[in-house]
Amino acid sequence: MNKKIRVRYAPSPTGLLHIGNARTALFNYLFARHHGGDFIIRIEDTDRERHVEDGERSQLENLRWLGIDWDESPETHENYRQSERLPLYQKYIDQLLAEGKAYYSYKTPEELEADHAKQEAAGIPPHYINEYAGMSDDEKAAYIAERKAQNIKPVVRISVDEKAIYKWDDIVKGEIEFEGGNIGGDWVIQKRDGYPTYNFAVVVDDHDMQISHVIRGDDHIANTPKQLVVYDALGWEAPRFGHMTLIINSETGKKLSKRDTNTLQFIEDYRKKGYMSEAIFNFIALLGWNPGGEKEIFSREELIELFDENRLSKSPAAFDQKKLDWMDNEYIKNADFAKVFELTKPFLVAANRFDERAEELVKLYQPQMKSADEIVELTDLFYGDFPELTDEAREMLAAETTPLALSTFRAKLAELPENDFTVENIFPLFKATQKETGVKGKMLWMPIRIAASGSMHGPELPETIALLGKEKVLAHLDAALKA
Repeated sequence: MNKKIRVRYAPSPTGLLHIGNARTALFNYLFARHHGGDFIIRIEDTDRERHVEDGERSQLENLRWLGIDWDESPETHENYRQSERLPLYQKYIDQLLAEGKAYYSYKTPEELEADHAKQEAAGIPPHYINEYAGMSDDEKAAYIAERKAQNIKPVVRISVDEKAIYKWDDIVKGEIEFEGGNIGGDWVIQKRDGYPTYNFAVVVDDHDMQISHVIRGDDHIANTPKQLVVYDALGWEAPRFGHMTLIINSETGKKLSKRDTNTLQFIEDYRKKGYMSEAIFNFIALLGWNPGGEKEIFSREELIELFDENRLSKSPAAFDQKKLDWMDNEYIKNADFAKVFELTKPFLVAANRFDERAEELVKLYQPQMKSADEIVELTDLFYGDFPELTDEAREMLAAETTPLALSTFRAKLAELPENDFTVENIFPLFKATQKETGVKGKMLWMPIRIAASGSMHGPELPETIALLGKEKVLAHLDAALKA
């Protein structure tokens, strides 16, 4: 690659950072860092109707949380927001108007809507019909004068050569081409309010910032020929395009939709639940890209080193919540305890459980947690009522050997003084109970676990019993023996 790699992530400040947008940012980031290039943040804020207060800060804050850094942004450079670049867009709009490559269009929204309705009724794809077609110069002048007299504000449209072929070699999908006649006719580059349209502004921005590659979602494929029209009209070289496949919900097989409230789709949601940012980074990096091999857990540095744009998938990427939870659990159980404890602290405080047992409880459940907020539910046993037993658990307690195993173990626990009620002293009691009763294996451990904790699954049993405390455990065992 002769030209220096310069890529960008250009969000609109219209809401929280979505998984799909985070992936776009992440792949551009990995591509830039792998090739020693620049990663740029640019804010596309010309859609004033959808602008969300604090939207820009939210985007940048969540990108930082993920572990993404950048070389240029509105924080470090002037005019990195589209709303600050209006004079630059006007300069090129004026140039195209002067060169006869663009023109003022006075068709009203109502007229355009009527045209499209007729086209749809005739089975024709909606497209703009040049309002000046067939007019003489005098007729054109009279038409414009009439429209101005009616105070109709014009838009500016760029002329499209309907016989031209607009094609590019896509990094992901290979050769793609569109006929000029299939992109909807002469399209608007400047709206009635004076703001440029997305497909015009993005070309000016990318050229001005010397963007070498544009990596984005494949919903932008239909935009690309329009952007190539602008590159051709202004005589500029287009960047290399790459369009990532869409992300689908692994359970439904449908495109991941922001309206699907059953799936967490915003980075902010995962932050609030106490997921580890490294796990989210790792997970998103594998949504539509595969480094090869069976390994799935990678550090940021490894992903930068391994990233190869030629391995971007041509097939839809499946968003699998269960896999993400598995991955976050892998990160949590292998993380430094101090980091995990800090993640869980806000949840323990909110639940009024940040007491002298907090550290021991987090250590106990660190191997189980899929997100830090789970620490509250996992520790319910220590602060609330004994849980309702499942049918399977009841069946295990009804086993013939259970009363003997429980009563023997209970008697041995009762003999331990309060000060000696520790893991080191509790652990040998299981073997002693086995020796005395002849009950062993699952038929020994499982009834004790169920009777003590109310669950067939959980952390190490001696540690659980020690943390519950002598009085509470004996009460639980008594209740099970009476049941």
